Amino acid sequence: MAALTIFPAIDLKAGQVVRLAEGDMDRATVYGDDPAAQARAFADAGADHLHVVDLDGAFAGASVNGDAVAAAVAAFPGRVQLGGGIRDIAAVEQWLALGVARVVIGTAALRDPDFVRAAAHAHPGAVVVAVDARDGMVATAGWADVSDVSVTDLARRFEDAGVAALLFTDVGRDGLLKGCNVEATVALARAVSIPVIASGGVAGVGDIEALRGHVADGVEGVITGRALYDGRLDLAQAIALARQ
Repeated sequence: MAALTIFPAIDLKAGQVVRLAEGDMDRATVYGDDPAAQARAFADAGADHLHVVDLDGAFAGASVNGDAVAAAVAAFPGRVQLGGGIRDIAAVEQWLALGVARVVIGTAALRDPDFVRAAAHAHPGAVVVAVDARDGMVATAGWADVSDVSVTDLARRFEDAGVAALLFTDVGRDGLLKGCNVEATVALARAVSIPVIASGGVAGVGDIEALRGHVADGVEGVITGRALYDGRLDLAQAIALARQ
């Protein structure tokens, strides 16, 4: 059986490493002011994948924490996945040229699907579509807006687009350590042919264990942030379990 990929997360706000509760910028906990050092620490624990989010960029619609992102990318020897404010092909190409392995496109996936298709066609394997959900409906613009499109409907629009993966986040659990929404993640993975990455609410090793059992259903990996920073999840242990 293929291994589950663990993506430790670095979320950036004003150059600092933070975690939000339910995507609320006013509910940010600061965990450090050196993204490069955090990236190195994750690599030292055995991580070969890293998930970085420019939170300010997600709201602004363009890169805000570019220097911090570049520092994290330069410090991490593995593959970096970046999201936040990537809304046009120039931004995609800028980050890929800088060494980012995959870009995550969220808001634009709903508002400008042709752009996502063009980016995925031009850069095979380098585009991930973020499918962020609040009560099963797609949330955009840094999760500030909730649409009338269901998660599965949006995901199916990209079945033939050549995207590398779907990043599914249950916004209502994100940063709250309530446990990952395994049921909804697996349901999405079974509904589409695109691999799915779980995100939101990972509380401990139990979530890794639960998701690991669904790799065959199309669950490719899991993103974890607050549980690592709060010491509830040991990264090296999570990676070892995911690879069993």
